[in-house]
Amino acid sequence: MPRPPETFRTARLFARKPRREDAEAIFNAYAGDPDATRYLTFPTHTSVEPVADFLQARVEDWAREDGSKFNYMLCKDGTDIPIGALDVGIQGYKAMYGYALGRAHWGRGYMTEGLRYLVDWALAQPEIHRAWAFCDVDNPASARVMEKAGMTREGILRRWHVAPNISPEPRDCIVCAKVR
Repeated sequence: MPRPPETFRTARLFARKPRREDAEAIFNAYAGDPDATRYLTFPTHTSVEPVADFLQARVEDWAREDGSKFNYMLCKDGTDIPIGALDVGIQGYKAMYGYALGRAHWGRGYMTEGLRYLVDWALAQPEIHRAWAFCDVDNPASARVMEKAGMTREGILRRWHVAPNISPEPRDCIVCAKVR
């Protein structure tokens, strides 16, 4: 199974492996913000410690020789302070993405830029034929990120994920993919 690069750069971003010490920056950027976490799969955090624990688990994911999920901290180029996170999970011939970005950085194309890089990387690997992601149907901005990153909207996954900040009930999601 291919492993993505440990770091990458785009025109405006530097992406690197997470560190436990990133917890406060991530908490301040999005994990503690009810608007930024509205459609995510975890409740809005009320303290930094659970964020640190999450990041420690992501550090351990990178350390696994047989790892299949890789999380990046997205930093504006020239800084080392995370403004968001992007991950890729590799399962056989598929690469699946998840992402979150601090509200102060929305609408500037940062997530599209990072996601496009990882989609292109994945589809350049001979073993990977599908790059895909999903978002809540009520989050059209996230769907637009996927489309601008080169993915095509494939349809709706009914009752696919739980967004605990909205409801304990499974919600419908838009699914987008790029295939080769």
